[in-house]
Amino acid sequence: MPDHIANTSRDTQEMLARIGVPDTEALFSVIKKSQRAHSFDLPPGRSEFEVIERLKNMAKKNAGDLLYFTGAGFYDHYIPPVVDHLSSRSEFYTAYTPYQPECSQGTLQAIYEYQSVICRLTGMEIANASLYDGGTALYEAMMVARRMTGRNRVLVDSAVSPIYRTMLTGYTKNLEIEFVEIPVVHGQTDRAALKKNLDEKTACVILQNPNFFGAIDDHADIVAEAHRSGAIAIASVYPVSLGFLKTPAACGFDLATGEGQSLGLPLSFGGPYLGFMAAKKELARKMPGRIVGATVDTNGKRGFVLTLQAREQHIRREKATSNICSNEALCALRAVIYLSCLGKQGLTELAELNYRKAEYLKNLLAKIKGVEVKRSSPTFNEFTVVLPRDPNAVVAAMLKKGFAAGFPLGRYYKDMERYMIVAVTEKLKEKDLALYAKTLEEVLWS
Repeated sequence: MPDHIANTSRDTQEMLARIGVPDTEALFSVIKKSQRAHSFDLPPGRSEFEVIERLKNMAKKNAGDLLYFTGAGFYDHYIPPVVDHLSSRSEFYTAYTPYQPECSQGTLQAIYEYQSVICRLTGMEIANASLYDGGTALYEAMMVARRMTGRNRVLVDSAVSPIYRTMLTGYTKNLEIEFVEIPVVHGQTDRAALKKNLDEKTACVILQNPNFFGAIDDHADIVAEAHRSGAIAIASVYPVSLGFLKTPAACGFDLATGEGQSLGLPLSFGGPYLGFMAAKKELARKMPGRIVGATVDTNGKRGFVLTLQAREQHIRREKATSNICSNEALCALRAVIYLSCLGKQGLTELAELNYRKAEYLKNLLAKIKGVEVKRSSPTFNEFTVVLPRDPNAVVAAMLKKGFAAGFPLGRYYKDMERYMIVAVTEKLKEKDLALYAKTLEEVLWS
């Protein structure tokens, strides 16, 4: 009997006898051995000291201090120490979802402040208490559009993150939704193709800015066209870029979503992160999750309450706007601390720094033989290059030299086997950019 199972041999025999099988092997005989998990094949127990040493040795196998040029929706931004310090206070990281709001004023106020900064960031009128991640937020925004319009046709720009597009179709396999992908021309949404597919059956148009290739696009004309057809316009945005670009509200979008990882959350093998959602006020009753509001009690003292709880626990299940059980409160807290530390001017300076460093690297890479930097559209801190060799092999070679060199687009786009996206953040110094360009040239031509 494995050491980690509390049952004694006698307990096991009694249970097997009760269900009428001679031994554990017979119990699992209906499952092919090739299909069985091997989670019980654990080594003998070790002391705390030995376990820690074992884990440290395993951790040494991870890549060391890489210079990160990979983006694709997740970015290596600097996080001020105050974010870790404040968010690690026990009253925050032990707090659970506020089912009893009268006992959770601190958590409710933190969520309220988070909603406020997301509204300021996007220019929208309302925001919810956060969602699981950027892809979940985009899916939920699409469902808001379906509820508002009663339509089942969704137009999605093909330059929307392929990860998000997979989530959209995966989450809705049991629903009758028609997805139409709109192609990209010179890095931007094909207006003619979109107009051709936009009709009275269209629930929403989903766009991303900057898009997955890093290209910036002013979608105001598409939003206006969508509204003329009675469709809802949804934007997926990179929040740091909003210190530099027009807000979704300024472009006329009805809903704005995005991945909040870049707002004070470290890269961490995919999470935990948070998704944000903001919208026009008239969509409030169709939004998922929670909205926290401010009020005053009978003594005139300011307090915070759950203004909206659109879950199946609170209303009839068939009318629930989402089955999401929890918001990412601790991650949202980190985001509001991060944005509060930067302030409006700080966010603008950060965005400009990211943009200028990316432009500097573009010029360096353009000088390398065989490398083409795509310049058909303006970019923020991420851009596309075409390499003379297979980007997957280049990335593998660069990794050995201390660089996470970029993201090969051929993984998701069949006609882009030689394309790679490269991201730059404020953490990369001028010497890092120069070394990256020099090393890339050596890898390509040595």
